[in-house]
Amino acid sequence: MSNEDTGQGRGHRLARAYRPAGVGTFTFWFDSGRWEWSPEVFRMHGYAPGEVEPTTELLLSHKHPEDRDVVAGLITRTIAEGHPFSSRHRFLDTAGRVHTVMVVADRVLDDRGDPIGTTGYYLDLSDTVDAAAEDAAGEAISDAVGEVVAARAVIEQAKGVLMRMYRINAGQAFKVLVWRSQETNIKLRDVAARVVADLELLPPPPPATVAAFDHLLLTGHERMDPGDAG
Repeated sequence: MSNEDTGQGRGHRLARAYRPAGVGTFTFWFDSGRWEWSPEVFRMHGYAPGEVEPTTELLLSHKHPEDRDVVAGLITRTIAEGHPFSSRHRFLDTAGRVHTVMVVADRVLDDRGDPIGTTGYYLDLSDTVDAAAEDAAGEAISDAVGEVVAARAVIEQAKGVLMRMYRINAGQAFKVLVWRSQETNIKLRDVAARVVADLELLPPPPPATVAAFDHLLLTGHERMDPGDAG
């Protein structure tokens, strides 16, 4: 039996069918301020690969007016404090189309362990799925329904984590999980389980955040529509 006929193979077909429309890589070097884009990131912005030199000025010129100052501040903080360039924001390509992207990045360290850059992925989470991808996704869902149903609980948990951490919606969170499944060649449910398990590695939220959530939990019924009462 081939891998494509197993549950793992069906899970990978589901991942390929649902891979986000655009996934590209980038690197930003702190000292020189130089950006490196993969061909996919050039195309997201409406350029042929290598057509322009990616600079901070070019990057910011494409950002949605409501997000430009936030991204500019993030870049400044990235350089000053050596943090990864990670964010969720919107930009406009050369044709004026709005893209919602999530940037997931990590630090680049030198031999002494000091941060010298940041590198990672651009994920285009815009709702732009072509008909062929939709058809392929539908077939993959039918084939993988048993696996997906069995893993639904942990996948939903992981989606909730991503929705809160990145301020994205449920569909976008699912795309992120599927991207990691496809990128790492690991089952979707296993990726989700790892996300949930690794929450233990995060520092606890500050007391003020916990207190604010306590208040929301205890007063949530006051903000519910009367029609929601069961």
